[in-house]
Amino acid sequence: MARCTAPTYGHRTSSGRDACPACGGSSSRYSSYNNYDNYRSSYSTSSYSSSRNSSSGSRSIKPRWSRASSPIYYTPAEVTALTPIRQTVESLATTKPDLRDVFLCHAWDDRQGAAKDLHDLLVSNGVSVWFSEKDVGLGVPLMRAIDKGLANSKIGLVLVTPAFLLRLPNEGIADKELSALLARDQLVPIVHKTTFEALREISPLLGSRSGLNTAEEPMKDVAAKLAELVMIHQAVP
Repeated sequence: MARCTAPTYGHRTSSGRDACPACGGSSSRYSSYNNYDNYRSSYSTSSYSSSRNSSSGSRSIKPRWSRASSPIYYTPAEVTALTPIRQTVESLATTKPDLRDVFLCHAWDDRQGAAKDLHDLLVSNGVSVWFSEKDVGLGVPLMRAIDKGLANSKIGLVLVTPAFLLRLPNEGIADKELSALLARDQLVPIVHKTTFEALREISPLLGSRSGLNTAEEPMKDVAAKLAELVMIHQAVP
């Protein structure tokens, strides 16, 4: 069998390649083109497969409580995380129908910013929200009002922001609210302008919970998902 001369003479020119007894000739050139075509085809198929695989976590499914007409889609991980919360909501809707839909836990610094934004979006979607800025009147002991709010809400939302992460280690009011919510196992973290990784460094227990992230979708879409989660009339018959 002819031996390639590239190690000795190189194939830096087309004439050098043509002079090689192993690589020269039109058949070799066509073979090279075919190999390139095969490689390109293989690469394109591989890229397409990778793209399809990476989209397996995309928002492409609906949970059982979402109406067929709803424009909202979820990732499989979101459905897995939210299904137990939905089961709690359905159970409490039967046994304690007068409860608020959600209790909103947030850092004091966010009361006029991100927390109010989330509150307003939830209310605009028909969700009843316990929110300290609205539900704690003048002269009312704060901790007593919070205890009452927790006891009279179906589930808790924790708005995790940079301000929340700064205050959490100080064992303030947000920490007490969080402890009560974690004990009930009816909690959805909403990560905003930070990450779950940063949350796990401060609170591994809360960080182990799956939730929603405004870095992946706008807060208005997060609020719409939460509305579907807690409103029984949204359920598919």
